[in-house]
Amino acid sequence: MILPIYVYGQPVLRKVAEDITPDYPELKQLIQNMFETMDRADGVGLAAPQVGLSIRVVVIDLNVLADDFPEYKGFRKAYINPHIVEVLGDKNTMGEGCLSLPGIHEDVERGSKVHVTYLDEDFTPHDEVVEGYLARVMQHEFEHLEGMLFIDHLSAFRKQLIKGKLNAMLKGKTRCSYKVKTAKGIQ
Repeated sequence: MILPIYVYGQPVLRKVAEDITPDYPELKQLIQNMFETMDRADGVGLAAPQVGLSIRVVVIDLNVLADDFPEYKGFRKAYINPHIVEVLGDKNTMGEGCLSLPGIHEDVERGSKVHVTYLDEDFTPHDEVVEGYLARVMQHEFEHLEGMLFIDHLSAFRKQLIKGKLNAMLKGKTRCSYKVKTAKGIQ
């Protein structure tokens, strides 16, 4: 089932998400729906707040990058209750976009490595340090669980330059190829 993606202006995107327990209702179906939604929107990551749920669940699919990054061949994973322990490594800047901010792409500086803890779909705990593009995607997606958006990393000047686009989103004037829920309703 394709879920609408919540865009800028939805309060759930600014709320700190809650950890869940193994008895969370229909979790496997939710994860499957999140992957399907992300696939249809041509994303590489999707956090539960982006589909209107203030819970700590993220899906990431880097298999789509396997031609350029062979190490990600077959990489498709759900993260339950993920937390960033520490951002490590050299800082690097790269362009980012977000399904909750359609049409906005900006350069964001992030650490090249990240120490994370999470549970897999069987609720087995993991404690890992990852690097490269996966580290960047994790930082971006896990920040959604903390009520943050990538635009929070921008300078005041850059924020001023995209203010018109953000205001249009608040008014429900958003164009994209996937189903979204704006502050004004579903489009």
